[in-house]
Amino acid sequence: MATQAQYPEDSAPDLPPEVAGGKLSHWLRWMGWRIGIVPLPVFLLLVGILACFVRIHRVPSEICSVIAIMTIGGFACAEIGSRIPGLNRIGGAAIAATFIPSFLVYSHRVPKPLIQPVADFFKSTNFLYLFITAIIVGSILGMDRRVLVQGFLKIFVPLAAGSVVAALVGTAAGAALGLGARHTFFFTVVPIMAGGVGEGAIPLSLGYAERLHRDQGEMFGLVLPPVMLGSLMAILLAGLLNHAGKRWPRLTGDGKLQPVQPGGLEAELQQSAALARAKNGGPGAAVPGSPETAPPMDVGAVASAGILAITLYLLGVLLHEWTGLPAPIGMLFFAVAAKLVHAVPPDLQRGAHVVYDFFRVAVVYPLLFAVGAAMTPWDKLVSAFHPANVVTIFATVASLMGTGFVVGRWLGMYPIEAAIINATHSGQGGTGDIAILTAANRMELLPFAQVATRIGGAIMVTLALIALSRMG
Repeated sequence: MATQAQYPEDSAPDLPPEVAGGKLSHWLRWMGWRIGIVPLPVFLLLVGILACFVRIHRVPSEICSVIAIMTIGGFACAEIGSRIPGLNRIGGAAIAATFIPSFLVYSHRVPKPLIQPVADFFKSTNFLYLFITAIIVGSILGMDRRVLVQGFLKIFVPLAAGSVVAALVGTAAGAALGLGARHTFFFTVVPIMAGGVGEGAIPLSLGYAERLHRDQGEMFGLVLPPVMLGSLMAILLAGLLNHAGKRWPRLTGDGKLQPVQPGGLEAELQQSAALARAKNGGPGAAVPGSPETAPPMDVGAVASAGILAITLYLLGVLLHEWTGLPAPIGMLFFAVAAKLVHAVPPDLQRGAHVVYDFFRVAVVYPLLFAVGAAMTPWDKLVSAFHPANVVTIFATVASLMGTGFVVGRWLGMYPIEAAIINATHSGQGGTGDIAILTAANRMELLPFAQVATRIGGAIMVTLALIALSRMG
């Protein structure tokens, strides 16, 4: 997280010789130290400014203030998590960025004027979907077509197998620990794989309340803790898999779902540049693969790619109005179709990947901070830490991921990537996907994770409600 200055000891870039060795050079070296992406002096200055606003009881609610609060809080918490021995090997930065703000809000250790604008902004703007849009479109447009097609066809096999095995193992574990098989299945195992809070726990609690003639608030209070603890368990296990991938690299594609032949977007871009130079009468076609074949990145192409991503998301929203399909899934289908039919030129594909990189580097931890502060009730999470619950939830998530590992390897996929995608099926919706993939350092798997979370969750909720109605 914190990085050291990049400047030489007695000089700094773009400074005249008479200045390079002076005080300004020392200042620039200080600016080279960063907390996440924030230069240390800027970080300290922002902390001081926010403290002054709190003291005079006038914290601005405008977007610049919210970005500052989210950035400082997110990267500070991530820095703490990345420096805790042991935890830093299993996704400590993502865990800390999510759950430290939740605890601080619960214990009233953060001034409410700082948290309220963040919560209002996050809930009113649906900022999470902007992040998902940038990541999904950027990763799909930058993905090899063969991986795209084969990956989406293959992931349903380990996902389905893992769901069945996890349901059996989790229910058996809960029954053995005295929780009761029926209670364990409907109120622990199913919520874990229901797709999060908004699209999982809420419709599940409504369905349970209707069929069991109970209060919906009571049902929601029963299903929410397993959702949150299951997501935390998936984050920890995904971090462990990331660590395992570094130790046994043959088990992982470092974000690639399965082995592919050399090619993909970069080869397409190189070939396109070579053909363009030959067509324009240049000094012969450049050799594909040489540095000069890749044109410099155009800011306009990056902006166009961002608008393209938003357009695809709005198409998904429109499809949701007609069919009820979640907007991110609709957007995902449109992005895949655009990739498969060559509807997006190479420069926009490169621009989309730049947008993806920006959100991956700059937005993840501030977003997780907002999730923790606005959407993660600490008391609900702690209430699930009963030994029988913890063992049952661990058995459910571990068997879900373990089955994905084994079945994915059997299908020719990288087993660690297949297991991580299965892990997102037990996450806290879209926010859980982001935390799990951040802990695993594999954000490029988000398109597959969205399928696992949203489609897998919807299927799980539907089947659970059908089963409950037939049981009486």
